[in-house]
Amino acid sequence: MNPKVDFYFNKAKKWQEEVKKLRTIALDCGLTEELKWGCPCYTFQNNNIVLIHDFKDYCALLFFKGALLNDTHGILIQQTKNVQAARQIRFTGIDEIIELEPVLKAHIFEAIELEKAGLKVDLKKTEEFAIAKEFQYKLDRIPALKTAFEALTPGRKRAYLLHFSAPKQSKTREARIEKYIPQILGGKGLND
Repeated sequence: MNPKVDFYFNKAKKWQEEVKKLRTIALDCGLTEELKWGCPCYTFQNNNIVLIHDFKDYCALLFFKGALLNDTHGILIQQTKNVQAARQIRFTGIDEIIELEPVLKAHIFEAIELEKAGLKVDLKKTEEFAIAKEFQYKLDRIPALKTAFEALTPGRKRAYLLHFSAPKQSKTREARIEKYIPQILGGKGLND
């Protein structure tokens, strides 16, 4: 157990018993406990394997390369359609975790083997994401914006493309684009 991570388990109100049990399971599998993104993260040879996080309605074990796991029990969940690699297993009670403990450990050991083998999830390239027509219009007419956007990291580009194309109404897409043009010109990501 890493003392830097203890606060997470002590602050958990609704899911305290559940996240402590998930911690024990992850540590029983020989993983190293770290604190990343404000959550307990379990690694193997410095590679992220699984993360524990809690939400209002559930707590979860998130597998970083969950898309590659054999989901024979049908319990791995893709949080949103835009999540490519990670998969969650969600819990709403300690009994579920206890019942699934052997399956959870099997998934963790499988995830470790994926890391040992160097397997990676084939991610969509940034160029494969749709560009909202309103954003394309701006890119075509503002050369500095196009240059600044092309200079962003792939992850920052994807975040903008997803954010701009999400609204159903053109007016909302345009408003989002206008709001973030200065940030793009400044070389910053959506959440910087």
